[in-house]
Amino acid sequence: MNQYPAWKYLLILAVVALGALYALPNLFGEDPAVQVTSTRGFELSAELTSTIDDALASNQLRYKSMERVENRLLYRFDTTDNQLAASEAIEEAVGDNYVVALNLAHATPDWLRALGGKPLTLGLDLQGGVHFLMQVDMDTARNQAVDRYVDDIRAALRDAGIRYVSVRAEGGGVRMLLRSDEDRAEAERIVARDQSLQGLDMSELPAGETFGLQATIQEQALVELQQTALKQNITTLRNRVNELGVAEPVIQQQGADRVVVQLPGVQDMAEAKKILGATATLEYRAVDESNDPFSAAQTGRVPADSRLYTDMNGQPILLKKRLIVSGDQLIGASGGFDQQSGSPQVSVTLDGVGASRMLDFTRDNVGNRMAVVYIEQKPGGQRVEDVISVAVVREPFGKRFQTTGLDSLQEASQLALLLRAGALAAPMEIAFQRTVGPSLGADNIARGFKSVVIGFCLVLVFMALYYRVFGLVANVALFANLVLLMALLSALGATLTMPGIAGIVLTVGMAVDANVLIFERIREEIANGNTPQASIRSGYEKAFSTIADANITTLIAAFVLFLFGTGPVKGFAVTLSLGIITSMFTAIMGTRALVNLIYGRRQRVEKLAI
Repeated sequence: MNQYPAWKYLLILAVVALGALYALPNLFGEDPAVQVTSTRGFELSAELTSTIDDALASNQLRYKSMERVENRLLYRFDTTDNQLAASEAIEEAVGDNYVVALNLAHATPDWLRALGGKPLTLGLDLQGGVHFLMQVDMDTARNQAVDRYVDDIRAALRDAGIRYVSVRAEGGGVRMLLRSDEDRAEAERIVARDQSLQGLDMSELPAGETFGLQATIQEQALVELQQTALKQNITTLRNRVNELGVAEPVIQQQGADRVVVQLPGVQDMAEAKKILGATATLEYRAVDESNDPFSAAQTGRVPADSRLYTDMNGQPILLKKRLIVSGDQLIGASGGFDQQSGSPQVSVTLDGVGASRMLDFTRDNVGNRMAVVYIEQKPGGQRVEDVISVAVVREPFGKRFQTTGLDSLQEASQLALLLRAGALAAPMEIAFQRTVGPSLGADNIARGFKSVVIGFCLVLVFMALYYRVFGLVANVALFANLVLLMALLSALGATLTMPGIAGIVLTVGMAVDANVLIFERIREEIANGNTPQASIRSGYEKAFSTIADANITTLIAAFVLFLFGTGPVKGFAVTLSLGIITSMFTAIMGTRALVNLIYGRRQRVEKLAI
C-alpha cells in the first residue's frame, strides 16, 4: 500500500492552511486615506487630533476611522472625493510643521495584521505610486568646492607662517592677496605641493599695494566634481530609499544634473517625500566669543568673518564663517540616549579628514564654545538652519563624539537616518513630482488577471480530461500552488509588476509539468505489467530526479536574472523562483498525499483512472 505517515499529512495541511491565511489579506482591498506626520520626526501634539477633527467637522467631512501609528495619524475615508477634500482641510488647519499626504491604506482586519498578514505590494505599473524628478544644484556644489579650497589655502598659509592680507572666493575661484613678492612666490609653491589643493590653475595678478594670486578650478576638475556629486547623490538617495524599506525602486540619472526616483508600491508616501525631498546635514562651527550677538541682531552689523544665527531658545548667536566639519565628512550616525544626562543624542563618526580637522580645532580651542548647525533644504526651496547644540569644548576629540540638544529620541533617530544614509554632495530639490494614478494599473491588473485565469482554466480542463482522477488531483495542487505563491509574495513584501504576472503565468504552466512527468511514468509502469500500487510508487520515485533537474536549472537561470537584472526583471525572477519552489512542493508532496488518500488505503486496486 501507498501511505504517508500522519505527520506528513499534518505538515502538508499546516503549510496549505498557513498559506491561505497569509494570502487572505489580498481580498480586503484598500481605503482612500490621509496621512499626517511631522516634518522633523518629533512627537505629534495631543491637540493635533482635536484640531483635525474640528477642521473636518467644519467642512462636513466624515471619516471611517482614525489610527495613530507611532508618530503619524491615518484617517480613512469612503471615497476619493472625501479624501481630497479632507487633505486640503487638514493641510490648511495644521500649517507647515506637518506633512499631509494622500495614501491608500490597506483594509486588512486588525486580527490579521496582528498575525503579520499584509497584502501584496503592487508595482508602479499596477498600483501607481510616486514619481520624483530631483534637480541637483550644481552651482552650489561648485561654490562649496571653492569654499573648501579657501579654507584649505588659509590653513596651509598659516601653517607655513605666511602672513596674507586676504584669501577669499572671487570670480569662481580663490583670490589670495599677500604682502610681498616673496610671500606670493612661496604661497604659489605651497599650493602646488599640497595634494589636497590639486586641480587649481594659478595666475599672478598685477602688483600694487598687495601681491595677488588667482586660483581657478580646472575645467576637468569641475567636470569630475559634477559627476562625483551626481553619483554620490544617487547613492545617497538609494540608501535613503533602502532605509524606508521600499521594494524595487527606480533611481537613475537623467541628463547632466537630474535624478529620477520612482517608488512603486510605497505605503508611506509622506515619509518618502520627507526623506527624499529634504537635504539634511550638519555643520560644526566655532562660536564668535569676541562680539555681541544681541548688538549684531539689533543693528544688523554682523562682523565680516561671522554669521548671525538663532539658537534653540530663539536667542541670537554669532558663529564663525569658517567651517570646522560638514556633513559630507560623516561616515556614521546613530540615535540614542546620553548615558550621563539621559537626553537624546546622535553619536557621530567622522572620516579621516574630518577627524583631523576636528582634532586640530578642539586642541586649540579648549574652553571655547562650538555650535552644531542643522541644515534642511525642504521641498520648494525653503532652507532651514537651526543651531541645535552649543557646547563648551572640554577636551580635544576627533573621530567619534556625540551631538546632544535634540528634543526627542524620534528626532534623534530621524536625524541619524538622514546622516547615516549619507550626506548629499550637492543640494537637491524636487523639480517635479507626480503621483501615478491607478487607472492604467487597473487596466494592467485586469489584463494580467484575465491571462492568469484563462491559462489556469485551460490547464484545469486539459488535466481533468486527459488524466481524469489524477488530473483532478493535479488541479487541486495547482490551486494550492497559486495560494502558496501569493502568500509568499505577500509575506516577503515582494513588489508585483507586469513581468511578475508573466512569471506567475509561466509558473502555472510549469506547476503541472512535474505532474505530467509523474503521471506518464505511472502509465509506463502499468503498461509494463506492474500493479497499480507499485506503479504509483515507482512513478513518483523514478520521476523525482528528472523533475529536480529541470526545476533546479530553471532556478539557476532565475537566480542569474535576479543577480544581474534591475527593476521589473528582478520582479520576474522573484515570482518565477518562488513559483518553482511552491510547485515542487505541491506537485510532489501535495499530489502524492491526495493520491495516497484515494488509492493507498485499498488492499486491491484493479485499475487507475489515469
